[in-house]
This record gives sequence, structure tokens and C-alpha cells, in this order.
Amino acid sequence: MSTLITGVGLVGTAFAQRALQRGEKIVFFDMAPRMDFLERKLGKVDVTVLKRDIRDLPALIDAMQTHKVETVLHTAGLIGGAVANPVYSGLQINVMGTVNVAEAVRLTGVKRLIQISTMGVYNRRMEGDDPIEEGFFRGDGNAYGNSKVAKELMVEAYQRLYGFELIVLRLANVFGFGHFAGGSAGGEMLQSLVEAGVTGGVANIPQESTRDFEYVYFKDVGRAIELAATIPAPAETTFNIGTGVVIEFDDLVAMVQGLLPKLEVEIIPGKPPRSSKQPMVTTRAKELLGWEPEYSVEDGFKDYIEDIKSAL
Repeated sequence: MSTLITGVGLVGTAFAQRALQRGEKIVFFDMAPRMDFLERKLGKVDVTVLKRDIRDLPALIDAMQTHKVETVLHTAGLIGGAVANPVYSGLQINVMGTVNVAEAVRLTGVKRLIQISTMGVYNRRMEGDDPIEEGFFRGDGNAYGNSKVAKELMVEAYQRLYGFELIVLRLANVFGFGHFAGGSAGGEMLQSLVEAGVTGGVANIPQESTRDFEYVYFKDVGRAIELAATIPAPAETTFNIGTGVVIEFDDLVAMVQGLLPKLEVEIIPGKPPRSSKQPMVTTRAKELLGWEPEYSVEDGFKDYIEDIKSAL
């Protein structure tokens, strides 16, 4: 079996670590692959890395045909404010790039597409008090959230027309050792906390990043994708992947300081944070994917700290 992964990032490598253990052939497709990061995550393993752009449809088709791809994991795209800087380019990468992936899947007969989405698709303007299930309102008006909704809608339309297998995973904020080239302010903020705590420095956090948020450790995400790639096609296509807990920023800092007492934090004044209120419901993932998180946020940070110590 051969899997094509768009994007050499934290999520794609989390799955690749597990797939390689099964002897699966992995092909990465990334316009600017970070080879140092890839080696850090996977070691010196035999994977194919294609330096290509997801806006290049012929290149996607050629990659899927040449490597006899059966599964595509689509993670590539911009995150957060990067989508709006500028918005035309951001939407070209996120939305048209996804249309190209779906079209290449159709044309080459790929069996299954796994679309990595986010809790950012949910319309937080409609929030109440109850946890969020997969049928909650989508589209919050921001470039990033709306682009992720558009990506879901595009692959859903392709799947209904052409019948390939589709699974959409809506991830909470993924944390773990990463490079954040795609613009993940949340992931970068967490890494700065851990690095400052390990080295005894000060983590300078923009006020906008001091959000109350739901987090999920990257190893749990890798396992969720592994299940999405290998189980028989489930009755539902869309799944929340999170811990079901929104953690206040101050509580998050206190938890990390409990693990790393040398950590100091300074907040850089700026835009006020836009926090989440409602966690995601993950019952569907448990019942149909057989997935639930194995790491609490604190356990994830304990593992993360050892990873950062090794890297530094």
C-alpha cells in the first residue's frame, strides 16, 4: 500500500511514524519540505519527498499515478492568520489546493481520501453552553475558518459525485514538537512555553495567543489518522478529534510551570484573545473509529518536554 501525504508537518509525520511501522510506502508532497524536521520525526527511513505545490494539478496526478497511491492524507495548507496575509493567496492555497487534491483523487482512482480539518470550522458566534457535535454550525467569518469549511464542502461534493471513500477529521489544537511554517500560532505558543521552561528563559506570548482552548497531543492524532486510513469505511465521514476539555490559558501556564518550574511568561500587549467556550464531543470517533485520546493534556506535555530536551 502507498499513501501520499500533502505537507511535511506535525500531523502528517505523526501518521507516517505509525504507517512506516506497518511497512507502508509513504510519499510526501510539499512545496517547501523541511528535511531536517522530517529526519527528526522519522529518522533515516526510506520515504519519497516531492517538492511540489498542491496548486499544481498535473504534479498531483503524476505523483499519485507514479507511486500507485491508494490513500491520500491531505494536511497541506495555511493556518490561522496566515490565510488572510494576503487572503487571495491564502484561499488559493487552502481551497483551490484542496480542489486539486480531490480532482487528482478522482482521476487516478485513489481509494480513500482523509481530509484533515479543524475545530476552527465551527461558528463560535453561535456558541452556547453545550459541547459541540459534528452537526454544529460551520463558518465563523474569518478567512481561516471559512477556508476550512470550504475545503470540507469541496471534498464532500467530490465524494458524493465520484464515490471514493472519505473521512474528515476535525482536530483540536494539536501540540507536539513542530516547525509551524504553516502559521499555527497556537502550536508555536505552546512550543515557546516548553522551550523556555526547559532552558530557563522567558516565554514572550502575544496577548492574542492567550486563548482558552481545547488541545490534543500529536501522538493521539497520529493514531486517529491510522484508524481512519485502515478501518473499513464507517457510516459517518466526519469526526471530532480532541480531549473534550477547554483549558483556560492561566491554567495551562500553571500546569506547564508545575512540570517546568523555571518557566517565566510575559504577555505582549495586543489584540484580545478569541477563546473557545465549548469543547468538542468525541463520541462518534469512539463508536465508529474506535478512537479516544490516550494522553491527557498534562501527560502529553510530559512526553513533549522529553522530546524538546532531546532536540535541544
